[in-house]
Amino acid sequence: MDLRKLKTLIDLVSESNISELEITETEGKVRIVKGGIAAPVQYVQAMPAPAPGVGVAAPAGAIAAAPAPAAPVEAAPSGHVVKSPMVGTFYRSSSPGAPAFVEVGSQVKEGDTICIIEAMKILNEIEADKSGTVTQILGENGQAVEYGQPLFIIE
Repeated sequence: MDLRKLKTLIDLVSESNISELEITETEGKVRIVKGGIAAPVQYVQAMPAPAPGVGVAAPAGAIAAAPAPAAPVEAAPSGHVVKSPMVGTFYRSSSPGAPAFVEVGSQVKEGDTICIIEAMKILNEIEADKSGTVTQILGENGQAVEYGQPLFIIE
């Protein structure tokens, strides 16, 4: 695929309402993804399978990927970590105008509701699994959370 055709495809994606375009041709495959951050453009060149015992050289013009920068190492939080038991959307209160279930410094008992995670249109109350004082709230209201993601620190 020549560069003019690739540039045209990128321009079409950026000017349209589509967020992703993938084209497969005999000489390779192109995937263009549009997002809020710099959109990655991925170009994969099709190569014939090597004969047994023959090494494969990278195609001319192939660009080596730079190693990802190391993420800063955060100190492990002290205290008991309350983790998300499911994937969903994290809410600190029962409704948008209601006060949060807990704040930093709140005393909680085992079994107290500390947040809600919405999953598949079902609101799941998440309870403290340990009594103590909430020292950190790690989730943002309305943020998507993953299974096992730390939400609170209780000491």
